[in-house]
Amino acid sequence: MQTDKTSVIYRTRRAASRPDLPLISIVVPAYNEAEVLDHFITDTQAALEPLGCPYEYVFIDDGSGDRTADLIAQRLEAGLPGRLIGLSRNFGKEAALSAGLAHARGDVAVIIDADLQDPPGLIPQMLEGWRSGYDVVYGVRVDRSSDTLMKRSTAGLFYRIFNRLAHIDMPANAGDFRLIDRVVIEALLQLPERNRFMKGLFAWVGFPSMALPYERPERRAGIGKWNYWKLWNFAIDGFTGFTTLPLRIWFYGGALVAMLAFAYALFLTIRVLVFGVDLPGYASMMVGLLFFSGVQLLSIGMIGEYVSRLFSETKQRPVYLIQDVIEGSVPASSSSAAQEKQDLSA
Repeated sequence: MQTDKTSVIYRTRRAASRPDLPLISIVVPAYNEAEVLDHFITDTQAALEPLGCPYEYVFIDDGSGDRTADLIAQRLEAGLPGRLIGLSRNFGKEAALSAGLAHARGDVAVIIDADLQDPPGLIPQMLEGWRSGYDVVYGVRVDRSSDTLMKRSTAGLFYRIFNRLAHIDMPANAGDFRLIDRVVIEALLQLPERNRFMKGLFAWVGFPSMALPYERPERRAGIGKWNYWKLWNFAIDGFTGFTTLPLRIWFYGGALVAMLAFAYALFLTIRVLVFGVDLPGYASMMVGLLFFSGVQLLSIGMIGEYVSRLFSETKQRPVYLIQDVIEGSVPASSSSAAQEKQDLSA
């Protein structure tokens, strides 16, 4: 396990004040996951029951077109603790996670996908890390053999570039799978931006963190919802949401090109004055024209990415809209559960 460099005093104070039986909120964004839901709930229950802690599920139906909502509602009606948050349409995973955290009532929240590529069996280890004083315990994928070679390569490149450009340290190969304390949940809920890149937001809020390595298995059932076009746009959201360095790069790049153009123009002027009239060639003119035009278009496109995000933020539309909330059984609070345990001991 890897840990951060936060002073031990903070973790010691946190560990001393934490309840023995915290209420655990399992936050599960779901989009067309009907084929894998039964497997997911079975495996998660097997990990949660031995802990003896009260728990609840917070399912977020992100505009599914299959029986995802029906199956979850049936489980809740049959006694599964928690609730189903039905969004009015598909807003994307980042919005779904935001909705789930807003409706989580636990002392801690475990963010986990329903596809079982994030093993529920690691929840007890995450809880032990939390009890030792860490506010965030995040999973780090040490084996991504289930992903394609191209996806592994591009993911590694993205993390390297992001950590060089941004002013935060986002752990490589760390997805959304993590346990976070209530104080981290409240901090995330204070962030108002509409273009949400949750991996970056998790890193931005900070707090004492611990890495938990694990091997990423293949999906148990169903098909993945990501494609390379979505991942590309996701990466652009990450860069533009956490650094303005690309704008500075184009500023300095434009300044350098302008200096080179001025130097070349001065060279041509001197050559004409010294050696006489010179007739420029068509090829050199076209090369220069196309080069500078390309630079201008790229710089305008980069500026446009930031302007488009300003446009989205100024409209102040909500990150998501909820069409319904279906409540299941309500778990006992952590304090009540702890009192019951003491009563039984007595």
